[in-house]
Amino acid sequence: MTAFGYFLSCEEFTPAQLVEQARMAEEAGFTRLAVSDHYHPWNDAQGSSPFVWGVIGALSQVTRLPVTTLVTCPTVRLHPAVVAQAAATADVQLAGGLRLGVGTGEALNEHVLGDRWPPFGVRAEMLEEAVAVMRELFTGEVVNHCGTHYTVENAKLYTAPENGELPVYASAFGPKAAEAAAGFADGLVTMTPDAELIGRYRAAGGGGPVLGGVKVCWSQDRERAVKTVHRLWPSELLPGELAQVLPTPRHFEQATELVTEEMVAEAVTCGDDPQEHTDRLRGHVEAGFDEVYVGQIGQEQEGFFDFYREQVLPRLP
Repeated sequence: MTAFGYFLSCEEFTPAQLVEQARMAEEAGFTRLAVSDHYHPWNDAQGSSPFVWGVIGALSQVTRLPVTTLVTCPTVRLHPAVVAQAAATADVQLAGGLRLGVGTGEALNEHVLGDRWPPFGVRAEMLEEAVAVMRELFTGEVVNHCGTHYTVENAKLYTAPENGELPVYASAFGPKAAEAAAGFADGLVTMTPDAELIGRYRAAGGGGPVLGGVKVCWSQDRERAVKTVHRLWPSELLPGELAQVLPTPRHFEQATELVTEEMVAEAVTCGDDPQEHTDRLRGHVEAGFDEVYVGQIGQEQEGFFDFYREQVLPRLP
């Protein structure tokens, strides 16, 4: 049975707004939370980007729902030993409710220290090694590691996950990455309802949950909703690897000049038709997702939560 959660967008909202959204999500009937991890927003119009680990600490004080990072990059901007400490502390604050979603990252966030942005093959190797390092640290034992990409010396997490482990879910958008995730991660993160990709993950031995997300824009005025998405999230419609290689919000603004309101209206669920919203989520259910996270674009948050509590979530399996 598919579980439905709410997606907290650090790129678009302040820490206080994210905490309030978490509270409303629980009241509306969502059973879990996901939160993005960015250094920069995708464009200046989004206008926010708080440090995710501080946000999660605040969430732990207002909600009992489990929280998943979608996704953290533990390879370039932050060393995996530092990410492991942050995740372990968050897990303790959430009483065992953190799931660490990880990925190979985007230049947008990871280039800020001036490090070289490696090609995907190298980033994939770095991610697997980083996950191995973090798993060792989660045990609470002293860790020494000298690998291809990372060195850890006499490191011990004194605030460790209670059971010495923490679920790690890996992001994948292609078949090779999905098959690799089956070998080193506890679950798969992918946004598109691609049954074939999920099948490749399962065939490679991936038995963990499959997580995905979808952004919508509820509004009683559909035209206004389309304009809101076009202003804030045109990057959702960029093709290929642009999202991984463009380095600044300004570059994304230049690229998304090619995205029209008509393209948004066709690709993104906008407005207040409950059947359209339900059908969008059913697509993920039918593709084989175990958890689906819905993010509301724009400021009409209270109306969105009322709408989903009354007209959408009750329709879903």
